[in-house]
Amino acid sequence: MITVALPKGGLLADSVRLLQTIGLDFSAFLESSNRQLEIWDTTHSAKALLVRNNDVPVYVEYGQAQLGIVGYDILREKRPQVAHLLDLGFGRCRMSVAVKASSPYRSSLELPPHCRVASKFVNCATEYFKELDLPVEIVPLYGSVELGPITGMSEAIVDLVATGRTLKENNLIEIEQIFESTARLIAHPLSYRLNTGGVQERIAALRGAVTAAVS
Repeated sequence: MITVALPKGGLLADSVRLLQTIGLDFSAFLESSNRQLEIWDTTHSAKALLVRNNDVPVYVEYGQAQLGIVGYDILREKRPQVAHLLDLGFGRCRMSVAVKASSPYRSSLELPPHCRVASKFVNCATEYFKELDLPVEIVPLYGSVELGPITGMSEAIVDLVATGRTLKENNLIEIEQIFESTARLIAHPLSYRLNTGGVQERIAALRGAVTAAVS
């Protein structure tokens, strides 16, 4: 028996559909009336945990789940001790630097030294500006990061962008893309090595399903 940590939100439906292709049915999580956070698949050969995207690697790292599906942005930010196995190809978005449309800055290197940059991805932002050798103050925000430049608290933000609609509606523009993010399959390292509950067979099946989907 294996346990899979699944992310709430935008990645959930595609995650459930992918697992269905290898015989694991957790579609009950997609029902609006469902309030369960832990369910068995219809064959009772596996169960799934429904957790926040940020928490998926935590459950996998600590061994409560042998497999997990999580955005690459979370892996870059949290740097958990998990086995990073497979790019699943869905949930595509990008980590970007954005400023007010009226800002004079059109690239990251044009930002003034020691300016403020708001982000919920503190480690990603810090690493990026360190690589540019541009000293900035990272302001941690975990709500509407777009308000940083709007209120004048920060010159820029580092945040995930999918369609860009939220930026546009708040008169912000992207000036730099840091990296692209997609959903990734991760595993508990020891469970993977020991093939706990036949986890390697599940991984091989998922790899085959992803390959078939893109071919």
